[in-house]
Amino acid sequence: MTDTAIPPDGAHRWQAIGALVFGACVIGFSGILVRLTGTGPAAAGFWRLVFALPLLAILTRRAGGPLGRPTPIALLCGLFFALDLGFWHYGLKYTSVGASTVLSNLAPVVVTAFAWIFLKQKPRGLFLLAMTVAVAGAWMMGIGRGAGAPLIDAPLGNLLSLATAFWYALYFLAIAQGRRTETASWLMFWSGVVGAPLLLVSALALGEQVLPTTLAGLAACAGLGFVHFAGQGSIAWAMGRLPTSLASVVVLVQPVVAAYAGFLLFGEALGPLQTLGAGVALSGVVLAQWASRPRPGAPLSP
Repeated sequence: MTDTAIPPDGAHRWQAIGALVFGACVIGFSGILVRLTGTGPAAAGFWRLVFALPLLAILTRRAGGPLGRPTPIALLCGLFFALDLGFWHYGLKYTSVGASTVLSNLAPVVVTAFAWIFLKQKPRGLFLLAMTVAVAGAWMMGIGRGAGAPLIDAPLGNLLSLATAFWYALYFLAIAQGRRTETASWLMFWSGVVGAPLLLVSALALGEQVLPTTLAGLAACAGLGFVHFAGQGSIAWAMGRLPTSLASVVVLVQPVVAAYAGFLLFGEALGPLQTLGAGVALSGVVLAQWASRPRPGAPLSP
């Protein structure tokens, strides 16, 4: 495969950042579409991947690349993304779209913490402060309660959303590794081939409603497929051209879009504590990424 991760020049760098912003904005609507499918949470993830697969296959073949066979890194991408979707969609079932999306996007902190624990890359003191800020903001969102749509079980939904950040972080790391040698569309195709059956089996095992019961629900499932193709695909493409840390910061546009869309469509107004918590959490994530920049002449570490 071509299209490997080569450091871009100024113009191409801004193209990649633009693709990240576009992808994050598109993905920001996925939580809304999940609510509109009329299916179970894991089933909605299944349809998201299934509807995206033909588009990804066509894009891969038009780019001149064969579909071939999945590599180990593609298998990991599919596994981690299936877990990401499953946990996040169940989080959406129990808590608000805005809270779930913000909490699940604490993945950048998880990425750096993973490097500290498993790769022995000790973080700077400023990073520890940033992590504390991010966790404090997540806690504020978890205990706060906004006006608007009723929530089934906000604490459970917030916990599932926080767990999503772990799986999303592993997916981010796997995609970044895979983009060194593979195209974005090829990785996305095979991660969908792997993830779709895992989500379908989960939906059946949990007794979910798998088939959409209305045309509007079917349209929402198809919309999820397009969102995955255009949004997640743009993010995966840009990650072959930008550092993972920068990418993880830029995609934080997503929870802002999701919270605004949740307010417009479901009346999920954030309360004062939740609003403050969202700002604190995202500030902590951004500060963590700034603190994890490598020092001049020093090896790459948090």
